Formats: sequence, structure tokens, C-alpha cells
Amino acid sequence: MKSFLYRNPTRASWAEDYSFLNNDSKNQSDSESDKREGLGIKKSYLKVSNLNIHIHKAHILKNVNLEIPDKKITCIIGPSGCGKSTLLKTFNRLIDDTEGIRYDGSIFVDGYDIFDKKTEITEIRKKMGLLSQRPCPLPMSIYENIAFGCKMHGEHKKKKLNSIVEAQLKAVGLWEEVKDRLSSPASKLSIGQQQRLCLARGLAVEPEFILADEATSALDPISSKHIEELFVELKKDYAIILVTHTLRQALRIADHVVFMYLGEVIEAGPADEVFNNPKQELTRKYLEGAFS
Repeated sequence: MKSFLYRNPTRASWAEDYSFLNNDSKNQSDSESDKREGLGIKKSYLKVSNLNIHIHKAHILKNVNLEIPDKKITCIIGPSGCGKSTLLKTFNRLIDDTEGIRYDGSIFVDGYDIFDKKTEITEIRKKMGLLSQRPCPLPMSIYENIAFGCKMHGEHKKKKLNSIVEAQLKAVGLWEEVKDRLSSPASKLSIGQQQRLCLARGLAVEPEFILADEATSALDPISSKHIEELFVELKKDYAIILVTHTLRQALRIADHVVFMYLGEVIEAGPADEVFNNPKQELTRKYLEGAFS
């Protein structure tokens, strides 16, 4: 069966079908995951159990149960206001300071409940790099944007910092563009370059997850393509969780899909299964464009 997203395409352009996303890339990733399972290495190491979040009287997330696979791109999709971003920000407890918030349930990272009073929030956040809708470079130089997090975690040796800065800028394809102006303000970069810089900044502290909240929504198509390419490359080393309003984007890069509606997880599973043969009627209607 064809994907619902291909039945009545609303547009056709190179931006909807990037050539870098071929079957070989996905097959290679699946093969690597199979090898990991064969070695007895756990495949899923972020688990949400019976999570409920209230903000004042509003019930934002409703009994969410979910597992996020390792070394895959998980796309969280659903209409505006369904709780996608709230769920994402709960993973690293960025919602803690929200006025009127109450939550119950558990989120386990590497077997530890992040809501346990003994859990160090700074350690949880170190495990999870975050990309926002719009890039948020620190008000300092390109170099210091990368080095800052490392210094916060105790690394102060100049030689080591230089190595980290170069390695992470290369990892996001930015080194050749900025290597001769590392002391320049990060604000001088284009918005697409700033987003890649923010990604490099997150990678510098060696996270386990990359959280991305509509990370390409403010970018032009070329910059969006760069970020998507990076996600596909980086999933070899990280679990990537991406909130997206763009079904085409999820279709291009997702290995795993979570569909949310009105604060509930309606369906979750491998992208091919969710897109081609959804189990829930509500999922099918959303994919066909009955609502957005």
C-alpha cells in the first residue's frame, strides 16, 4: 500500500524528496541496530510510563506511555496544541519552572526515573541536547558558543577545547565556513548557520539524545535540508527526537513516528507501518489531511 502522504501530494519539488535519503542509508541503520540487539545491547533506553501533566486546570498530557528507540530518528507529529512540544521539553525537565505545573508518572532514562528526587537535573540535561524553533546562539563568539558548555562541565584545557570546537563544527558542516573567524560574534552568522552552531554546541557536551522542537521551521529550504542531512548522519551515534508540523519532513527522515492528539499518544511505531498502514482511524484521517 502506498503511503497516505503520496496519494494526493499538494506539491512536488526537490525539497520534498531529498536524494540523500535513500534506502541504503535506512537499511544500513537497521542493520546496525540488529547487530546491537544481537549483542544484547538494549534498543530502547527512554521510556515514558503513565505520564500526566496539568498546568493549572488544563490537562496537557494524558496518560502517555511511550518508548524511544536508540540510534533512530523519532518524529512526533500531530496538530497544533496537541502536546508535542510539552512532551519534548518534559524529557529534560525544561517544564519544571512553568507556573501551575503538576505531573505524575515516570520517565526513565537509562533506567533512572528523571522525576526521582535523587536525580540530578543537570546530568539529565547534559544527556539531552536541545534545538529550538529559532536558533539561540549565546551572546559571545562562535568559539565560545561551543566551548561554553564544556567549561561548565569542568573542561578548561585550551588544547582540549580547541579540539572539541573544531570537531563539533566539522560534525555539523560548519568548520570550513567559520574557521577563519572563530572570534567573531555568533550573531553575525546566517540563521541557518546559527542553527548548526547551536547543534554543535549541544554535541560538545556529549549528549545521548538530540531533542529538536521544529528545528527547521524558521529556516529556508536549503538550510532545512542541511539540518535534515545532519540528523540522518548523527543518528548513527544519537537518539534523535524531532517535533515537526511538516508531514513531508517526517516521511523523509523518520525511522519511528509518534502521533499525538489532544494530549494523548494515539499511535506510535515504525515509520513505514504508521505511514503506510496506520492502526488507528484518527491517525489515518490526520495523514489524509482531514484535520491539521
